[in-house]
Amino acid sequence: MSLLRRHLLCLAALAAGPWAHAQTPVLRVTAIPDESPTELARKFAPLGAYLEARLGMKVEWTPVTDYPAAVETLVHRKIDLAWFGGFTFVQAHVRSGGKMVPLVQREEDERFRSVFIADAKGGITKLDDLKGKTLSFGSASSTSGHLMPRSFLLAAKINPDTDLKRVSFSGAHDATIAAVASGKVDAGALNISVWEKFVAEKKVDTAQVKVFYTTPPYYDYNWTVHADMPAELREKIKAAFLALDPNTPQGKEILALQRATRFVPTKAENYAGIRAAAENAGLLK
Repeated sequence: MSLLRRHLLCLAALAAGPWAHAQTPVLRVTAIPDESPTELARKFAPLGAYLEARLGMKVEWTPVTDYPAAVETLVHRKIDLAWFGGFTFVQAHVRSGGKMVPLVQREEDERFRSVFIADAKGGITKLDDLKGKTLSFGSASSTSGHLMPRSFLLAAKINPDTDLKRVSFSGAHDATIAAVASGKVDAGALNISVWEKFVAEKKVDTAQVKVFYTTPPYYDYNWTVHADMPAELREKIKAAFLALDPNTPQGKEILALQRATRFVPTKAENYAGIRAAAENAGLLK
């Protein structure tokens, strides 16, 4: 083989993505950091082992520092598979010129909700009571911890930037609970499944912190790949998620950690409402 031909083949392999040219293919996976790094790694460990067995390739967890980093790593193909919230998926889809392909979502993500929480004795019982108070969102790029709660506040004729005393961003859902419980803020908005997990595990005292408003449902989280990923691998990943069975020990463990009943197929069109909410709130650039 000529030197020129070898060079061209090398360039073609690089363009095709890391799974195409590595001697031992590696699927690099990340997730938006909506919980602590240790919790995200714990949740991913059995899922990673399962995917390795199903796909016949190494699966590598690649943590990121914040939500924008999760978007950029997939847009620039530094990772291969990402767990996005609805808003981060929309951001990535826009940033990539429509090259994001959502594969699956939890059944729960077809009707996801956010909750507003407050000091149980602080006198906040409805959204209108937030006026003049302090509120913590999660990450600025969070669907369930910022975008949708902000959207529902605006729909209730409450502008968080002008009607509240102060708005802050905790960075993650568990940090929002901690901020309310410690009295750093009067109220917080977060992902309903993280709240329910904290209640079930008795990590929050519901006599001290209460839910005073639950939003209407919307589409949220999904597992997404870049459109440049070979279709065969894309379908294998999708099939692996869809095959998770809560009636098997392995499936039960993975689904429980992912707080999922099961995974179902999804598509980009499901997130049109999230995009509209982001545009209406002036959060999509």
